[in-house]
This record gives sequence, C-alpha cells and structure tokens, in this order.
Amino acid sequence: MKQTSVTVNGPCWVELGTSDPEAARRFYGELFGWRAVTDVRPEAGGYTQMHLGDAPAAAVTPIYAPRQPVAWTVSFAVAGADATAAAIEEAGGSLLAGPADVSDLGRFAVAADPSGAVFTLWQARAFTGAGVFNEPGSLGWVELLTRDRETALAFYPAVFGWSVAPSEQYTQWGLEGRDFGGMLVMDEAFPPQVPPHWLPYFCVADVDLTVARAVGLGADVLMPATDVPDGPRIAVLRDGQGAAFGVYLAGAEG
Repeated sequence: MKQTSVTVNGPCWVELGTSDPEAARRFYGELFGWRAVTDVRPEAGGYTQMHLGDAPAAAVTPIYAPRQPVAWTVSFAVAGADATAAAIEEAGGSLLAGPADVSDLGRFAVAADPSGAVFTLWQARAFTGAGVFNEPGSLGWVELLTRDRETALAFYPAVFGWSVAPSEQYTQWGLEGRDFGGMLVMDEAFPPQVPPHWLPYFCVADVDLTVARAVGLGADVLMPATDVPDGPRIAVLRDGQGAAFGVYLAGAEG
C-alpha cells in the first residue's frame, strides 16, 4: 500500500462490528498490539477506538442492528458525504443509512455498491480517520471481493475517481499514483452464501508468525500464508466471532 495518510476518496478507517466486543478487543490487542480506548458516553454506544501507540488504527463496536453481520467495514474519506451519496445512487448503488452527523467528529453514510458490498463514507471534521497506515499493526490494503467485475469497474471510478490497473487475475485501485486496494473476483471456491464484501488487510512484520499467533488466540485460517506472484506474502483469517480479515507483509506493497 502506497497510501501513508488519509487521502480524499481513499480508505480512511475500518470498524469491526462484533457480537463480543470485549473478546474482540482482547484478540486484536494481543495480535496487533492495539490499545483499547472506549468512549464511555452513553450516546457512543460502546464505541471503542483501537490505538497503535498514540495513533488511532481501527475501531471495535457492538452489533447495532438485528441483522447486522459480524464483519469489518471499510470507510472511505470524502470531501462531502451528501454529494458522494448522491453519486452512489446515480451510479447504481444504494444508501443504507445517512448521511448524518456524528457530533462534531464528522458526517457519515452507509452505502452498498450495485452487487451489495457494503462500505461507509466519512466526511471528516474533528476526526480524520486512522493516524497510521502501512506499518506493522495498521491498515495496509483494502480488497473488494465480488462476483460482478464489470459493474465494480464502472461503479467505483465513477463515484470516487479511482484509477484502475486491471488484469485477468487481479485489479488494483489507486489515487494519484498511489495504489491502496484491489478487487478479487469470487469463483466457485467461495461458497455461494458468501456475499460481496470489502476485506481489510493489516500490515505485519511476519505473516507466518502472525497466523500462528492468531490461531493460538482462537482464529481460523481461511487462506494460509501465501506469496503473491510479484507481490507480498499474505494470509486471510477469521476471528473467534466470525469476522474475516487479511494480513500483509509490511514494506512489500506493490
């Protein structure tokens, strides 16, 4: 990942909505060295920022809606949440919530692309997003998994202005020469009940060691440590509550 700070129309934050926030805080704290900082105000609903050192790196939240899945959600920084929300609908996507203000922190919306992959928008005010990228324990890549490649190739550049570097195996998304994510087309190896989704990858200093530690903490391995041709070493894991995430060798960004 070449992005090293929040960039408009690029990924700026990731949140884990989970059925057991306490277990998640413990798991990710031990795995990535994160420190939990919970907003104790009643209106915050148990929202917890996870810090890497003094920098916010991600968030852990309770499940807020009855049908909300246990999952990581990727947020993209935007100059205006309302304008981007309108662009999403014009391009064939849908709005699931908002746009709405979050106190003085910013303005957000929850959206889905035409295939149903969910993501959020963040128009920053007092809170800009992650304070660290592409270092061990921080966000290193975001990946769209979808069964509709052509629709995604039209939708995301239309909404966010992303550059596209396509290939038969993999597509990379970028902004101003900085790649920050990609797209993987789901094939028959993915069970049909797995919906299109965005998957965050966190940078680590040692992929194999991280996988072993995660398993020891109760995670499942969805994809073992693998060297990507002309790319980094990666793995995909699932935490004890069922949320999938990837790990990615820090310093090996493409």
